[in-house]
Amino acid sequence: MGQLAAVLALVAAAIHAYIFVLEAVWWTSPRGRAVFGTTETEAAATRQLAFNQGFYNLFLAVIATVGAITLLSGATTIGSTLLAAGCGSMLAAGLVLVVSDRTKTRPALVQLGAPLLALVALAISAR
Repeated sequence: MGQLAAVLALVAAAIHAYIFVLEAVWWTSPRGRAVFGTTETEAAATRQLAFNQGFYNLFLAVIATVGAITLLSGATTIGSTLLAAGCGSMLAAGLVLVVSDRTKTRPALVQLGAPLLALVALAISAR
């Protein structure tokens, strides 16, 4: 189950790395605006906020990735701790999104699904 937790954490990290690209790189592009449903004016006005938010998602992806790799390398305590910190933060961010705006339930589930499954697998492996 530890290996499954690591794989799921890597999936979660990939999703958050993609979110980083959407927010920090493509925010004002037609593709980025289409994903987030913003106008050109709105995207320009919120670009700095999205850039910052994108890096937040990237940092979570890095933490989860390092945790997964460390766990797979056999350093279970450190790996599990980093994996739990990264995926726990991803899960919490997804919950905040859905609680704060019910119209964002679908993206929230994308954001929190893989981290939740990784944490469940990690908890089972710790038994």
